[in-house]
Amino acid sequence: MHIVLVEPEIPGNTGNIARLCAATGCELHLVKPLGFSIEDKYLKRAGLDYWNLVKVHVHETFNEIAALYQGHNFYFNTTKADKHHSDIAYQPEDLLVFGKETAGLPQELLHSYPDNCVRIPMVDDARSLNLSNAVAIVVYEAFRQQNFAGLR
Repeated sequence: MHIVLVEPEIPGNTGNIARLCAATGCELHLVKPLGFSIEDKYLKRAGLDYWNLVKVHVHETFNEIAALYQGHNFYFNTTKADKHHSDIAYQPEDLLVFGKETAGLPQELLHSYPDNCVRIPMVDDARSLNLSNAVAIVVYEAFRQQNFAGLR
């Protein structure tokens, strides 16, 4: 599986997600601009000593990823979707796309892929979940559906 973070802003969240990638074998894709340096000490601290287990790709634009992974399933996680993240039948090479902490995914991206937008259920008054928590919820649902293939 692939986790795509579009314009992530908080190094600690990206570090936590990198650690999740290390534990699950997911590849991590970061779409610029980033709100931090990849050398950031908070990013490294959150990922601890797992960075050697993570395959990280940095992309200039989302279109670059879309071209590289043409034919793959992309699922866009947003609070604006009607479909739940658990309604999807995930496949091993799917790309799970998440937006930046302060604004989510760009509207033009959501409008380009309306049938592939999903959300994590929450109470009405909750604005959103922490990015690294949201990624973990969706990734483990995808692995659960695949009987945790590749994990012990």
